[in-house]
Amino acid sequence: MRAIDWQQFLQTQRDKYRKVLFTPTELANAAGAAPRSLSVTLGRLVARGVVRRYAAGRYGLPGAVTAADLVPGLDPSAYITGFYALYRHQLVTQAPVEITCFTNRRHNLSRVRTTSLGRIVFVCVAAPVYKHPEEGIVAPAEQALCDGVYACRKRGVALADIVTFRNLDRLDLGRIEDHLARYPESIRREVDRLLKKRASGQK
Repeated sequence: MRAIDWQQFLQTQRDKYRKVLFTPTELANAAGAAPRSLSVTLGRLVARGVVRRYAAGRYGLPGAVTAADLVPGLDPSAYITGFYALYRHQLVTQAPVEITCFTNRRHNLSRVRTTSLGRIVFVCVAAPVYKHPEEGIVAPAEQALCDGVYACRKRGVALADIVTFRNLDRLDLGRIEDHLARYPESIRREVDRLLKKRASGQK
């Protein structure tokens, strides 16, 4: 396949099937080639900017793959939460330097994955704290807050010490209560303190 053929194939997959991420095996099948023989071609396509290597063994059109596309390709059980999700929901002012994901799988040495979209950190948590969102891959704002507090406490820090909150008045207190029922009491106390600051107008 020529470079233009690869570009058209990837664009068709995106536009028609909403598929944007591919493994070398999938690309080899599309080209009718052996996976090993495709590695040289992939290297050339990446160098020419036709294809982008998003993570080890994960390729797609440049600019077509988001963190929400990439994370399930690395771990189908994971969901995006914590600091990164809070930023997506416009609840913190600082931009995160890594993408925090909760999973119920152990990743051993690959717990931290370096990707072209940034570092993805997989935090293994057990039920009932682990709860994949019913819709999508990014935790809703209320769950992301509770998960963020929990993840930071596991590292020995307080979430409020590393971020500046905003728009906390948008949070649904009933949903927060529903989520807090799944966490240790220490998480409830910390979240309660954050919400009291919200109510009093403190930063």
